[in-house]
Amino acid sequence: MNLSPHIQRILTAIIIILVLGGAVYFGHAGIAVLVVLVSLLGLWEFYSLFWTGGRRIILKTMGCLAGALFLLDYSLEITGHPLLFLVLVFWAAWLGFLVEYSKQKEQARLNDYMVLISGIAYIPLVLSLFFTLQAPEIILILAATAASDVGAFYSGYLWGDRKIWPDISPKKTWMGSLGGLVLCTAITLGLGTLLGSAQWWHFVILGIILNISAQMGDFFQSSLKRWNDVKDTGQILPGHGGILDRIDSLLLLLPAYVVYSIFVTMF
Repeated sequence: MNLSPHIQRILTAIIIILVLGGAVYFGHAGIAVLVVLVSLLGLWEFYSLFWTGGRRIILKTMGCLAGALFLLDYSLEITGHPLLFLVLVFWAAWLGFLVEYSKQKEQARLNDYMVLISGIAYIPLVLSLFFTLQAPEIILILAATAASDVGAFYSGYLWGDRKIWPDISPKKTWMGSLGGLVLCTAITLGLGTLLGSAQWWHFVILGIILNISAQMGDFFQSSLKRWNDVKDTGQILPGHGGILDRIDSLLLLLPAYVVYSIFVTMF
């Protein structure tokens, strides 16, 4: 049975919500498993933007393994020094570059090793922030991310015509941006009032900050796709694209929330 992209998008979103709900329900263990899995898939897609097919398979594997070990150690406290895995992959990458450069100077590319390190900083390092949050905070962050995407998608689809930054993201419109801002702020205010402890206006400010962060995270991922001349980072999520296509907003929204919560106790 062939389903329209719109129906595929809705069904995939329902499945994602159920998976996220299950992870939050099972607590730290469920969140840890989901974060590691999403990080692995996201890292592989990120590296595949730059190295298609079997290119740089060793670097791809090294980056994914280091990211997974870092998150597992962070969540399970195996060694007590999760950053050690990132330090080791950093020096392993530079050693690999030195060896490659000494053997074939013309083919050695420093940029490839920068991509390896950037992927780890971009995905697993950011997602590890989930391990510092309470369940209500995680619910708010995931809801704000979804609201930003849904509000932008349907507002842009119904009323969008004027593009924001067509050279970076040809489909994003001002009306879509406004719709995402309004829905994200409303959801953040509603959940904050229900679950949080801060005054209501803090959640209004937070909603605006989270949405702006989500949009900038989306633009960043769009620039990577445009630079690499691809439409989606993958096809694992019908109607949505790849894992990175779903979490690009989250990867800036999440640290934005953590920074705000340092200054204001929200929950």
